[in-house]
Formats: sequence, C-alpha cells, structure tokens
Amino acid sequence: MTSFIGVPADRTSEAADGVIHLAFTHDFSDYAGAGRTERAAVRRMLDAIEGSGRPFLLASGLVHLTPGRSAREDDASPRRTADSVRGGSENLALSCADRGVWPVALRFAPTVHGSGDGGFVSVPVDIARTRSPAGCIGDGSSRWAAVHVADAARLVRLALHTAPPAFRVHAAAGEGIPSRDIASALGDFLGLPTVSVPPEDAAEHLGWIGHFFGLDQPTSSARTRELHTHRPDTPRRHRCGRVHGAWAAADRYASVRGTRR
Repeated sequence: MTSFIGVPADRTSEAADGVIHLAFTHDFSDYAGAGRTERAAVRRMLDAIEGSGRPFLLASGLVHLTPGRSAREDDASPRRTADSVRGGSENLALSCADRGVWPVALRFAPTVHGSGDGGFVSVPVDIARTRSPAGCIGDGSSRWAAVHVADAARLVRLALHTAPPAFRVHAAAGEGIPSRDIASALGDFLGLPTVSVPPEDAAEHLGWIGHFFGLDQPTSSARTRELHTHRPDTPRRHRCGRVHGAWAAADRYASVRGTRR
C-alpha cells in the first residue's frame, strides 16, 4: 500500500497534505482478493482526509474499459464492486468529491516503458528469452496503449496541480500499439522468429499475461491534453509539501532508472 514503512495508511494519509496512491498487489493467484484489499486500503485513506479538501490521486488502468472502441476520459469505469477489477476503487475515489476530497483518477497505460522496465511488457520479453519465439495472440490486431515512464511521472505531477476534482487522466501516448508490432519488435531485438499464438493457447505460451495481451484497448487522451494548456504562471491549486506516496517518487523512479528525458 502507499503507506510509510511501519505506519498504517490512514495515519500517514491524515498527516499528509495530499495522497497519491500508486500501489497495487498484483497477486494473480487471488486477483479478486487483491481487489478487495485495494478497496479497503483506498477507503481507509479517503476516510482519513474526508472534509479536508486535499487531493487524492489514484492509480487506475486502461485495460478493457470500453471493449470495441477507444476509451475516453469521460468514460466512467464499469468496475464498481469490491469483487471487480481493482475493487472498483476508481469509482469509490471519484464518488468522494462531494465529501470534501479532491479525487483524480490516473489511468495508466498497460505498457509504461523505459530502461529497466519491470512492468507488463517485461513478461513477454522474459518468456521469449527463455522459451522462444516471440508471440502475439491471433492476428495481433489487439492494441496496447503505451507511455514512457518519465512522461507518466510528469503527468502525475501535472494532475496534482491542475486537474479539477473527479477528473480522469489517461497516461497514454497515442491510441495504441498492435500486439503484433510489439512481438515483431521483440523478435527483431532478440533475434527470434515471431509467431501467432491461437487465443486458446495464449495461457500456455504466455502464462497469465496472455489474457491481457489479447485484449484490444485503444485509448483517447483528448481531455488529458487540456491539462497542458494551463499557463506556466497559473497558481497551483494545491501547494503540497507532505504528499503521501508523492509524485516525486514516480519522478525519482524515472531518474534512477535512467529513463528521464
């Protein structure tokens, strides 16, 4: 969770000028349980800053939000219950805008890439290296949104200072990258052939990531671009000093991993 070591999330949140929750337990052996844990943690943090008017930025996702078309920022997440993906925590957070909290949903692309990337795209890389060849699901037309880690970090900071309450921002560049192009680039880089994996064999070839790799989720970031139209001298809506789980951690990640541009 986004708590300081040894300190409960609610107590740390209460002492902070704002909260940015970037964590999630990716336990795919009990994904529903991970979602319930997420919802409980988010609820405790929201309760801790209720009525304060302080910002609460929540890491969410773009995968499979609006099957069949591009997901836009004004598309509400269909996930609302504790047993849904990520425990429906995005809708839980945004519903607190009328409780004296300033919630913003940070919808990250499934591919947040950069030097030393340890995210989703690293999984098919490791599989190709150990098993060969590089594979895509079916005809490889399913698209994954992508963003550079340094750009994602900057967007978090921008959202903290300029996003209105109950706003959703898409940390994604472009509409999406076809999975066949990802597999082809991977094959070229590793000197491996690229194959098409039938959907029914996705789990055997790619493990748990096979399900996600076959999902088509193009995105649109029209409203997110509005954040960049603010004048540099526009007063910051939040002057946060002690930001729990701060954007600075994401910015430091980009710097430490050698991905800052």
